[in-house]
Amino acid sequence: MRIGLLGTGNVARSLAQGWSDAGHDVLLGSRRPGERTDLGLPVADLGETAAHAEVLVNATPGGVSVELLRSIGAPALAGTVLIDVGVGLSDDFTELSHPNSSLGEQIQEAFPLTSVVKTLCTMDSTVMTAPNALDGPSTVFLSGDDAEAKRTTARLLGDLGWPLSSQLDIGGITTARGQEHFALLFMGIAGGLGAHTFNINVVTRPSAQGQPSM
Repeated sequence: MRIGLLGTGNVARSLAQGWSDAGHDVLLGSRRPGERTDLGLPVADLGETAAHAEVLVNATPGGVSVELLRSIGAPALAGTVLIDVGVGLSDDFTELSHPNSSLGEQIQEAFPLTSVVKTLCTMDSTVMTAPNALDGPSTVFLSGDDAEAKRTTARLLGDLGWPLSSQLDIGGITTARGQEHFALLFMGIAGGLGAHTFNINVVTRPSAQGQPSM
């Protein structure tokens, strides 16, 4: 599959390498591709990356993501699955850029012909592509309004090492705010542990699995 990743930071590079290792055709998108030739992965400008992609991944800082996507243009994004892993945080990482919404929702509203799926934003980049390196199973969440886009995303998560048993579909794109708001708790846990390489696991009593709460 042709995967375009917007961004050249740790998250974009980690995901690109993981999917490349799984056999996908990856391309990193940068506003200054000529300055990013030392990454060991192919880099192009944003428009070329979007044109290349069957699936586009937003791995840009959440505070500028919508503006950056608008610079590419809605027609170029129409009909594309967009996996959003961004979170908008203040410079000191203490406040969210979208406190009453989410970046995922903002992108979906701005680009209604693009199927947005929110995932992977509740963990560090080192865990995104190596979930088996943790001490036990953990959970990755999916939010989005398009069922087929979520199935495509689930397959790509599987290629990174996330079995279906670790994937939890939590509903439509409005549930993306729950994933993004976890960023504040993530920072607290990281401070308590003194490390960022961890994840959470959703556990239930065996008798409660698949049963609605009353």
